[in-house]
Amino acid sequence: MGRMDYLAMKTDEDTNKLINEDINELKLAAKKLFDHATKLGGLGFGTSFLKWVSSFAAIYLLILDRTNWRTNMLTGLLIPYIFFSFPSVLFHLFRGEVGKWIAFVAVVLRLFFPRHFPDWLEMPGSLILLLVVAPNLFAETFRDNWVGTVVCLLIGCYLLQEHIRASGGFRNSFTQSNGISNTVGIVLLLVYPIWSLVLHVV
Repeated sequence: MGRMDYLAMKTDEDTNKLINEDINELKLAAKKLFDHATKLGGLGFGTSFLKWVSSFAAIYLLILDRTNWRTNMLTGLLIPYIFFSFPSVLFHLFRGEVGKWIAFVAVVLRLFFPRHFPDWLEMPGSLILLLVVAPNLFAETFRDNWVGTVVCLLIGCYLLQEHIRASGGFRNSFTQSNGISNTVGIVLLLVYPIWSLVLHVV
């Protein structure tokens, strides 16, 4: 019995050590990212770079949700997150004629050929429609304002909290087979809004 307790304790210690090492590596990576972003082009470059990172993390999580993640979380919140954090170049491209044509085709397919409209296109179609039809108050004013940043932060915090709860705790969210990639993706959602709010405060 004593031997089994010793083995269980040693395994717990090994797991804790691995998790602590992973967290330290994440801290070092975040510090390097901050240093490199400020060296490359100042705080403005850092903000635009982190917008790209956060947007693609949200898109990655949407793809995961449609393929092998299959969670009960409200992943539809990733659509407004992408709307508020989408890099300006892509935002204006999809808000223009390109986005209007894509939205038009999506609506026609959905209305007249519903059997040929796959389920996995629901979220991207909703995003394109939101980009095209959003009033200027949201598309121009709130998006480039602290309001959009706070919305992104709240969505990121909610998804992280729900993911940790669904995983059965903070430790499990880093140790389950596909938990690490999901957790890292959700943590990346928080990087841009936190950075942006810090810049607003400073």
